[in-house]
Amino acid sequence: MSLRFDSFVLAASTADLADEPAARDHADAIEFRMDLADDPLAALEAYDGDLPILATNRAAWEGGEWAGTDEDRLETLAEATALAGVDAIDVELASILEGGAEGLLETARDRDVSIVASAHDFEGTPPRTELVRTLTEAGKYADVAKLAVTAESTADTLALLSATEQLTAHGDAVATMAMGEVGSHTRAVAPVYGSKIGYAPVDPAEATAPGQYDLETLAELVGRLE
Repeated sequence: MSLRFDSFVLAASTADLADEPAARDHADAIEFRMDLADDPLAALEAYDGDLPILATNRAAWEGGEWAGTDEDRLETLAEATALAGVDAIDVELASILEGGAEGLLETARDRDVSIVASAHDFEGTPPRTELVRTLTEAGKYADVAKLAVTAESTADTLALLSATEQLTAHGDAVATMAMGEVGSHTRAVAPVYGSKIGYAPVDPAEATAPGQYDLETLAELVGRLE
C-alpha cells in the first residue's frame, strides 16, 4: 500500500493505463477513470505499471460518464479493489450519504484500500462554512475528503484555501481545488495549504475537469512552491 496520502500525491488522470510510462517522471499515482474506459476491469487486471492506482468510477450526475446503474457502478468499483495495482478508490460523498456505498466502503477497508470521498460543485463555490461542513462530513467516511468547486472570483478561491488550511490544521486529510479559469491556480497553490491530492492529465487535450494544468506543468509548479 503506497497511497496513504500522508504527503501530497500528484495523480495523472487517464482512461488509458498505457499512459502510465509517460506519467512516471512527474506523477506519484495514476487516477484511472474507469467510467471513461471501454473495459476498465480488464485494463486493471492487465496493468503492470509502477505507479499505484486511484480508481475513480465517476457517476454521470457528478460529471462522469458511467452509463449503467449506480448499483453496477459501485459494484464495479468494489471489484477493482481486489486488483493488485489499485491502492485507493474515489467514492462520491452523495453515494455514501444515500446509503448505497456501505458495502463498497467495507470491502475497501477489508482489502486495505484507501478511500477518497469526493464532492463536486460545477455551478459555483458555496460559502466557506459550507465548504468546511462538506469536507468534515466526507472525512467521516474516508481517508481523504475531496472537494472541487467552481470559482467565479478570487474571493471564492480564498474561501477554498482558507477551508483547506483550517481542516489541515485540525488534522484532517483533504484534497481541494477550484475548477475553471479563475480557480486554476489553486491546483498549484492548494498543496501549500495542506491539500493532499492534485490531478492533471498526461495529455493536456484530455483534461477531465475545467482549468486543469497538464501533468508536467503542475508537477513543476507544485515543486517550486514546496
